[in-house]
Amino acid sequence: MSLKNIPYKIYLSEAEMPKKWMNVKAFMPEQHDPFLNPATGRPCTAEDLEGVFCKECVEQELNCTDKEIDIPQEILDFYRMFRPSPLVRAYCLEKELGTPAHIYYKFEGNNTSGSHKLNSAAAQAYYAKKQGLTSITTETGAGQWGTALAMAAAYFKLDLNVYMVKCSYEQKPYRREVIRTYGANVIPSPSDTTAAGRKILKEFPGTGGSLGCAIAEAVEKAVNTPNCRYVLGSVLDHVLLHQSVIGLESKIALDKYGVQPDIVIGCMGGGSNFGGLITPFMAERLQGKNNIHFIGVEPASCPSVTRGRYAYDFCDSAKITPLAKMYTLGCEFMPSADHAGGLRYHGMSPVISKLAHDGYIEARAVKQTEVFKAAEAFARCEGILPAPESSHAIRAAVDEALRCKETGEAKNILFGLTGTGYFDMAAYQSYNDGKMKDYVPTEADLQKGFDSLPDIG
Repeated sequence: MSLKNIPYKIYLSEAEMPKKWMNVKAFMPEQHDPFLNPATGRPCTAEDLEGVFCKECVEQELNCTDKEIDIPQEILDFYRMFRPSPLVRAYCLEKELGTPAHIYYKFEGNNTSGSHKLNSAAAQAYYAKKQGLTSITTETGAGQWGTALAMAAAYFKLDLNVYMVKCSYEQKPYRREVIRTYGANVIPSPSDTTAAGRKILKEFPGTGGSLGCAIAEAVEKAVNTPNCRYVLGSVLDHVLLHQSVIGLESKIALDKYGVQPDIVIGCMGGGSNFGGLITPFMAERLQGKNNIHFIGVEPASCPSVTRGRYAYDFCDSAKITPLAKMYTLGCEFMPSADHAGGLRYHGMSPVISKLAHDGYIEARAVKQTEVFKAAEAFARCEGILPAPESSHAIRAAVDEALRCKETGEAKNILFGLTGTGYFDMAAYQSYNDGKMKDYVPTEADLQKGFDSLPDIG
């Protein structure tokens, strides 16, 4: 079939919606190093993790053998409210760039939360309810995860406390109010409601916070609240598993038209959306069935993979969570208050870190002014205002398309458009007014974070 005959939007039927998640770990020739119990220094057991996370999420977290895991019917019923999501051929962007490349994007913003986060929020809320829990806690950066989990918690009738990174809490008041509208309690982090928050405020007075800070507070709240568990929106293996529906739908849609991507691009904060997008394509790559170029894009202000260390580190700033082997800037690294709040995390998914370390993924860091330049160009020709996080992927996709223009190669480029930017207008205003600045940490800035790394191999 001629690529010119591919529609602008490729929709799947409800019958084509994936009924199983794909577990990329089952395809990896070598697993990432295990999580370590900070108290003993030994690999975490299921019992260790179940004190913090839901039981079935822990089972999925430790599952390295099952290539596919059934999606429970209750979660499928929830998914049907917003899935399948469309795969879009970016004809207008291609024309604007004058590139021979064929550009596709998977759009995850067609739900009230405005992002891909609902894929895992629904799953984790369901497992919490199934376990008989009455409340859950979490953190959120830009607010997409907090919004998604508030929606899922309301659906499954769970109480929810959301610790929102303070600078995002202040930058995005309307996102905060959506979370409250769905019944959740929102606390700016770091706060004086937890010991972890009070400690961070004492050490970093006036800080705008970080995801590591918010995680620390949410975990502390969970372990000290009866019948409660902590729910995480990124980083962990079971979250990438739930997000595999993004990549699975993308592959089904492309296969219908005989299209094989040459390049797959996603933004990286904790790694969940990028991991979900690449899963079925990476599974085939690990089996020697393709030679796709995978590109993960992160902010130059928080360059965990491009400039970080591949080492064991805490997942939170208070050093109470399990230790993970990952690319990290050190759990005490305090990122600048850039506008891509969902990407301000000091570490990276252990799965993504391992794949990058083994050479399967290229990591790139981009400055936020270049990101917003690409975001506005995309909005003007494609008609969607993208989230700052997603716009990192747009930046790299545009760069790759322009490279194809130089070489004359008609490559197939797929990127993830994880959500919309309608709650990020302060960021767009800053860019339009010429006030947006680029912050790139110095080696001395990074060293402060590296100095906090635990002395483990």
